[in-house]
Amino acid sequence: MKTAISIPDEVFSRAESYARRRKMTRSALFTVAVDEYVQGHRSEDVTRRLNEVYAKEDSSLDPVLERLQTLSLPREEW
Repeated sequence: MKTAISIPDEVFSRAESYARRRKMTRSALFTVAVDEYVQGHRSEDVTRRLNEVYAKEDSSLDPVLERLQTLSLPREEW
């Protein structure tokens, strides 16, 4: 897909230099950069959605299950 974007001159210059050194097109560089950025921030979306669910639902443990979990832990001397 062809698109037009506006970016600061300094960013464009750095991107142009980087792409030239790596022997890649600007389009390839921007594609890789945007894809990496989006993939790197996917977990934020998951966290936000989980927080929305847990804000509405009770997430406390059942008292019986909590007691069983506590009993299953090994005893340690401190």
